[in-house]
Amino acid sequence: MPSDAATEVSTPTPSKPTSTTRRAILFGSVFVAVLAALLGWSEFHLVQSHKAQAHRSQFLQVARQGALNLTTIDWQHADADVHRILDGATGEFYDDFAKRSQPFIDVVKQAKAKTVGTVIEAGLESDTADSARALVALSVLTSSADEPSQSPHEWRMRIDVQKVGDQVKVSNVGFVP
Repeated sequence: MPSDAATEVSTPTPSKPTSTTRRAILFGSVFVAVLAALLGWSEFHLVQSHKAQAHRSQFLQVARQGALNLTTIDWQHADADVHRILDGATGEFYDDFAKRSQPFIDVVKQAKAKTVGTVIEAGLESDTADSARALVALSVLTSSADEPSQSPHEWRMRIDVQKVGDQVKVSNVGFVP
């Protein structure tokens, strides 16, 4: 006769995780959390860097275009050229240029003057969230009824630009010797 002890089926008892297994799980969880945080932080800074670069590029492009607008004037459409300058201007620069625009147009038309500016190089000197200062080097060809063709002149302009609403406009212009 078989004994009762031999007929009992042994059931496995659930084993508790060892302290080594617990540490491995804890270490793995901490590692994944730290890795996720680092990836999130890296992505955030990458996005911020792209936004800042786009911001600076917009300021620089407006300064370059402002310099071209100021140095590309044709007596045959001086009114439109001056209007283009004023459309891209703001603040004291706008006010000052608007006051002087009609006498300027009259002189350009009388002399039958034409200037064509070409940007040689441009860069930002400084920028903030809503403004920037750029230095723009230009080559300017000038002609008039008295002097049909002249050698190009090289100018350097310091141009301040300012955010106005959702646009960026020229707020000040100065010539650099």
